[in-house]
Amino acid sequence: MLTRRSLHSLQLLLLLCVSAGAMKFNLFNRNHSPKEGDVRLSGSTDGSEGRVEVYHEGRWGTVCDDNWDMAEAQVVCRQLNFPGAKSVIIGRQYQQAPGPIWLDDINCNGTEKHLVKCEFKSWGETDCSHKEDVGVLCQTGSTNETINDSTHSLDHSISLSDDLGQIFDSGNGCDFLILVRSPTGNIQENGTIEMAETMICAHKIILSLFPLFSASGGISSITVDVSSSCQLLFPSFIRYIYTRKIDVTLSSAICVHRMASTFGVKQLMEDVGRLFSKVIPDDSTFHNQVSIYNYAVETGDLILKETSVQFLAWNYQNLTRSPAWNNLPVELLGALLPRSDLVAADEYFVLQSVERWITEQKGSISLEIQAELLSHIRFPMIPAEKLYELESNSSLYSSHKNMYREKMLTAFQFNILLFSKLATNPKFSKDSADYQPRIYTAEPWSTAVGPSVNPFSTHRMYGYDSVLFRTPVHSSLIFKNNMINWQANIFKSQNECSRNGLFCESVPVARLAPNYNPDNMLYHNRVMTMCKGTVCQVLGFKGNLAPIATNGTSCLCSDEQYTYRVVVRPEYV
Repeated sequence: MLTRRSLHSLQLLLLLCVSAGAMKFNLFNRNHSPKEGDVRLSGSTDGSEGRVEVYHEGRWGTVCDDNWDMAEAQVVCRQLNFPGAKSVIIGRQYQQAPGPIWLDDINCNGTEKHLVKCEFKSWGETDCSHKEDVGVLCQTGSTNETINDSTHSLDHSISLSDDLGQIFDSGNGCDFLILVRSPTGNIQENGTIEMAETMICAHKIILSLFPLFSASGGISSITVDVSSSCQLLFPSFIRYIYTRKIDVTLSSAICVHRMASTFGVKQLMEDVGRLFSKVIPDDSTFHNQVSIYNYAVETGDLILKETSVQFLAWNYQNLTRSPAWNNLPVELLGALLPRSDLVAADEYFVLQSVERWITEQKGSISLEIQAELLSHIRFPMIPAEKLYELESNSSLYSSHKNMYREKMLTAFQFNILLFSKLATNPKFSKDSADYQPRIYTAEPWSTAVGPSVNPFSTHRMYGYDSVLFRTPVHSSLIFKNNMINWQANIFKSQNECSRNGLFCESVPVARLAPNYNPDNMLYHNRVMTMCKGTVCQVLGFKGNLAPIATNGTSCLCSDEQYTYRVVVRPEYV
């Protein structure tokens, strides 16, 4: 039983961190080693101002200013024990940042205690350069405060995790039993399956943080059934509840994720879910990728769900040719079709693939669901010559004649009318998804860059790969003969960048430059990183440049195995 003395000690440990301070006392001037998720301000002589840096996997890295505002600044300043933030600093050139850009598109609500508790892309996934490193200016307290009124923060929480781990390891004062069972595969004399059992003794006060353990009521024990492969990991999972630390490998990720999902340990579930991006590309049949999507839906892991859907969108063409295609869940297809990052030869390919999938279901999909799926086809993006043949070539035209006719009329208008004329129609909205291109890889909108994939059009210029190609100014038929020239380059060294008058924050970097900028047109171009036919990463250009972080892709390839493809995506302004 948990004694009054041990309960009091445990509560003191849990309440050790005091965070409402204007100053941080560093007793005896001890310098602690940085821990995962720590933040600091760098590049300024003022301790309350600087470039935001975060510690991850043993390295300090910066944060991109995309989507950064005062909510994120408040979190950083309070984590550093300042009263709050005064302002966000964007565009100021602090000292050169030597490390990676760890965080991009971060989204805080302003109440988080640590920056890494906020939502963000995967670690190191960014299309920013160090010129976009964000800085903050923190409050240092009112100048009218007297020393008697000031609050000093004594933060000893750095040792709290290890102390709680020792309490779990010792078992002292534990008052909640967890019986972990898993089948051995052996059949007992009575015909039942033999079960291997492990007993874990934990503390109710710790497990009560997660209600699904049912540790806050009168219950003093629970039984948990797991697979044999997961049983040995369960004590490490319970220890994580105490310490917030756990070692996870790709082979143990599914077990840890399932445990975290079962007991509502959301942060662990989401962080382990990010590891799945490393195993998603492994199956050319796409059965594993679809299974991971289904698992994400089952467990309610939105990050894992988005990771799997994004990968399938990037590799849509391969998916439609795989054994998994005909049995694809309708919900998954419905999640893929609205996406603008879906990679396909052209929009006609997307339409044909959806029609083929519906036909293969042999009448099991209602007309309403068929219409919902077909409504996501971007008919104005279908090449005009294929629109003309659609009525005779479509397998579903007769079943959805009114929809097809309406969509085709809109598409023909888009192809033969100037934008100024289209804009006078109250039903026309240039922001509608119907008028936004996906990532189309067919000519003339795309080309591969590199001698291994495009030996005839790629040439070496001053040691780097360069491709010259032409596209119409826009996909509308009226611009068919109004051409624009593009030069695509992949610079793989700083020397190659320098020869072209560029300072590259990192290499490799893609450049896609037009010979002129047409009026009333905007280009949201993309560069795709591929390995052995699998799309591993899709990045946007800022200006004409797109830094490529091959170490942040979902593919396990050497630098020499990666190939690149650029895609031109015109839109009306």
